[in-house]
Amino acid sequence: MNLEEYKGVYVFAQQVDNELGGIAFELLGKAKDLAKDLNTDVTAVLIGSGVKDLATPLAEYGADKVIIVDDPELKDYRTEPYAHALASVINEYKPEIMLVGATAIGRDLGPRVSARVATGLTADCTVLEIGDFPLVAKEGEEQLHNQLLMTRPAFGGNTIATIACPYNRPQMATVRPGVMQKIAPISGATAEIIEYNPGFTKNDNYVEILDIVKAVSDTKDIMDAKILVSGGRGVGSKENFKILEDLAEVLGGTVSCSRAVTDSGWLPKDLQVGQTGKTVRPNVYFAIGISGAIQHVAGMEESDLIIAINKDESAPIFDVADYGIVGDLNKIVPKLTAELKTALAEK
Repeated sequence: MNLEEYKGVYVFAQQVDNELGGIAFELLGKAKDLAKDLNTDVTAVLIGSGVKDLATPLAEYGADKVIIVDDPELKDYRTEPYAHALASVINEYKPEIMLVGATAIGRDLGPRVSARVATGLTADCTVLEIGDFPLVAKEGEEQLHNQLLMTRPAFGGNTIATIACPYNRPQMATVRPGVMQKIAPISGATAEIIEYNPGFTKNDNYVEILDIVKAVSDTKDIMDAKILVSGGRGVGSKENFKILEDLAEVLGGTVSCSRAVTDSGWLPKDLQVGQTGKTVRPNVYFAIGISGAIQHVAGMEESDLIIAINKDESAPIFDVADYGIVGDLNKIVPKLTAELKTALAEK
C-alpha cells in the first residue's frame, strides 16, 4: 500500500428519507479541524437515491467536495449496497481519513467497509486529533508524524485508549453523535460535486425490505436540550422523579438520567446520558443523585455548566461539577424549584 496516494478527510454524510442527520454536520466540523492540520480538503460522501439536493447544506457546513452515489438500489439503507458504495468510493478516491457516525447505520456500515478496504476501524471515538505515533518517541523506533490519533473509552470506561492506524489507509473512525461540534453554516458556500456510481449487482447478501414501520415517540431528544435535569439512583424511585420534573418545568428544561435509572425501569433508555446512552452538551446540566461514574461523565462532561447535588461529599461527580451542593436532594430540589419559580415570576 502506497500511503502517499491517500489524501483528504472524508465524511460519510448519513441521510434517511432524504434528510441529513445531525451527525453529518458534526463530523464535517471535526473534519475541517483535521484537514487544516494536514493542509488538505474535506469531502462528504452522500449515498442514497434522489439525494443530489442535499449537497448544498453539506457545502455550507464545511465540505469542499461532495461525492454523490445516487442509485435506486440505495433508496433505503441496506447493508450490502451501502457497503459496496462506500467501499468503492474509498478504493476509487483514496481518502487519508474516513469518518463515520456511530449511529445504528454507521455501526453496521463502518466495520464492514473497513474490512473490505483492508484497514482498521476505531469505534466510538471521543477525541480525534493529528499528532505523532508513538505518542512518546522511543529509541530505535521511528516516530511517524501527521497520524490520526483516535481516543476512545476502553474496558467499560475504566481507561482511555489512544489508537493509531499508521500502516494502512484510510484511517477510519466512528464517532458518537453529540461528541463533536458542527461549525456555524457559511451561507452561499459551494462545493465541487462529483457524481460516481460503481454499479450494483444483486447477490445473496442483498435483503428485501418488506415493510418499514416508523415508531412515534413523544419523548424529547435530550441531545437537543439546552437545560437538562438529570437524576441517578440516588433519586430513590420512579415516583420521586416528579421533583426533578418540577425543576425542569420551571427552567424550560428536560429530564434525563443515568444508566442505573433505566436499568431499574424508572425512565426509558432514550433519556439515558453516558457511554451506553447519549452524549449531551447542554448549557446547564443538573446531576442530581448521580455518583459520577466515568461512564456517565463521558456523556456529559462537555456541558457548559454542571451543577451537582448529592448527599455524599466524596462523590466523583463533584470533581467535574462547576457548582456542588452536599445534602438531601429531597429537601434541596423542591426549595431550589420554589426559589427559581419566584425569581422568574418577578422578572
